This record gives sequence, C-alpha cells and structure tokens, in this order.
Amino acid sequence: MKYFVVIFIILFVWGFAVEPHLLRVKKYTIKNEALRGVKLVFASDFHINLFEKGRLERVVRLINAQNADLVLLGGDFIKGHDGKYTLDIETQSRELGKINAETVTVLGNHDGWYDKDRVTDALKNCGIQVLANSNIKIKGIWIAGVEDLQTGLPDVEKALKNTSSPRILLTHSPDIYYDVKDDVDLIFAGHTHGGQVYIPFFGAITVPSQYGPKFAERVIKETQNTMIITKGIGTSIMPVRFCSVPEIVVVEFE
Repeated sequence: MKYFVVIFIILFVWGFAVEPHLLRVKKYTIKNEALRGVKLVFASDFHINLFEKGRLERVVRLINAQNADLVLLGGDFIKGHDGKYTLDIETQSRELGKINAETVTVLGNHDGWYDKDRVTDALKNCGIQVLANSNIKIKGIWIAGVEDLQTGLPDVEKALKNTSSPRILLTHSPDIYYDVKDDVDLIFAGHTHGGQVYIPFFGAITVPSQYGPKFAERVIKETQNTMIITKGIGTSIMPVRFCSVPEIVVVEFE
C-alpha cells in the first residue's frame, strides 16, 4: 500500500506539475515534389493562462529556432470559455507577432466562445493572417483555413475555392477530414490534445472528437489526403497531461 501511495504521488506531480510545462519538437518528413525544400511549423491549442507569458515567449523562441519558411497556427489561444483565466489576447498577439516567418492561423472553439472578433482583430493587428473559410497564397503555396466546427460553420469547398496545388488546409478540429473531397497536399489539425491523458496499453481516456481515440494525435491517411494532428501546447478543462507531451510540429518536404 505504501508503494502504491508513493507511485500515485509521483504520477500526480508529473501529470500536473511537470509534463504540462514540457515542450518538444515533433518532426515529420514528407515526400512531395510540389513542396520540396519547404519547411513548415505548426502549433496549436496554446490555452495561455494569466501567468504564462514567459511560457508563450518560450514557444515563440522554439518556433523561431526552426527557421521555417512558413508558420501555421491551429487556434485556441484562449484559456477557458470567458477569458477570466487567460492572458489577454492583445498581449498574446504581440508575442506571436515576433515569429520570424509569415504566420497564418485559424481560430479554435475557445476563441469563438470568448470573442471571435476580438481575437481576430488582435492577431491581424500584429501581422498574423486569420483564415475563416478563406485562403491566401504565400510564397507560392495556397493556405486555406476553415472555421471552427463547434463555434462556426466550416466550409471546405469555400475555403479551397480558386486554389490549386500546392495547397495546405488548416483546421482546428480534425473532424472535417472526411469532408475534404479535393486533393490537398496536407491537412493540419489540433483540438484533441492527444487526449491530454494517455494510459499506456489502454489509450487516451477521452478525446473531443466524434471519431474517438483515432483522432487523438497521429498522421491520418484514410483518403487521398494526409492529415497531421498535433497534441498541442496547452491544456483544457484540467491542467494535466500524461504521456501527451506538449509539442510544436515541424514538417520538411523532400
């Protein structure tokens, strides 16, 4: 019994005090002739609380250290639903504006619950492009982004309108994956946090997706399109992570 208590305390401290504050780089290499030589960074689900400005600065430094051609963000900058516990979006935007590559984002469900217009304006004022069923061409690459599934009306067809390869689709929720009928070079998604708590040999305890643990975090290739789902950076509901280390994603094409 004594050893069980000790192990429980160690796991509790790790899950609540250690792992949520870690940050790693998850790297992928993808063969794609149209994007050969391009390097992208994708980061999502920041959920920055009132006292985490230093942590956001660390995230930006890590992103900049990758020397990417383009940085894509998956939304959910806000912590909670009403903004009481979040670092104000204007401060966050100023820090994100220090990213040393062109930056494009979509918004997440927490951003929508908080104040979609305020989040959008703050990000745009700091030079970050915000996509909502729209697209933009940067360095010869079409970047399309859809609205959040819970707080908006994602329209994949509209987002991809008048685009051509190479093109990348950005979404907060991975659940729109099977709605993408066009060929795209890559889909980036977040939202599910890797489940936040992953039990070895069992899996994620809960995953906010209609497709369950399959969309916790992984590379999905079940249609003609490939989707990368990140574990994200912050936490939601409970400030805990276990076997789901926060990450930014780096993709290099060859």
